[in-house]
Amino acid sequence: MQGLLETIQKWHIHPAVDHFTVAILIVAVLADLFASVFSTRLWLRYSALALIIAGTAAAWGSRVTGGWEADRVWQAVQAGGGPAFRTLKLHAELGDEWLPWVFLILVIWRIGIQFLGFIARTRGLYLAVAVLAAIAIAYQGYLGGQLVYEYGIGTALYNGSSPSIPQPEFTGPATPIPTVYVPTETATPEAVVPTATPSVSPTFSPVPSASATPLATPLASSSPLASPAPLSTAPSPGLSPSALPTPAH
Repeated sequence: MQGLLETIQKWHIHPAVDHFTVAILIVAVLADLFASVFSTRLWLRYSALALIIAGTAAAWGSRVTGGWEADRVWQAVQAGGGPAFRTLKLHAELGDEWLPWVFLILVIWRIGIQFLGFIARTRGLYLAVAVLAAIAIAYQGYLGGQLVYEYGIGTALYNGSSPSIPQPEFTGPATPIPTVYVPTETATPEAVVPTATPSVSPTFSPVPSASATPLATPLASSSPLASPAPLSTAPSPGLSPSALPTPAH
């Protein structure tokens, strides 16, 4: 028997039982509300009675299976502390100390309303209490979902730390980020390339440059201000010697 119990505990059936409990108890209360509106439909009242009996039994099943899960995760969550532990504690208190007993009282009350005339007169008060109990068990189901989907309690991902501080994930050794130098628009003094200036270099070359201008070009100049060419005694190639005037004796 102990081996069978341990095997069932490994199946983690608490979520399934808990979902069934929440759903069937809320439907039971809604069925009783519809039965009050349609008072001639007696089958609605009997259906609501059957549903609340089954739901109360499921609530006690949730209490037992929830205790199994609490034994497995309680110490780890308590060590982590924070909002995860507070949520787990409130969820456990509602499911272990309050709601199973409340619905047990409600199911006994509901049986009395159905079969005992003097208790039937309290039907309105019963419905008010049942609606509040249905809201409370729906809230407890919400806390259970928060424990799993927000804090990861009961799953392999839970590490006992608060989810408000995300833990970094390291996939390997850190590698340095290569630095890329981007030159700015303003050049540094070392990078300035000297440009040619019109100033004359003080260094004199012994070989005259081909581009140097000759100091005197008397025949090539066509300017009227040019100095007259020197007289030459050589005869012009276009005149003969006889054409020259002969000096008088």
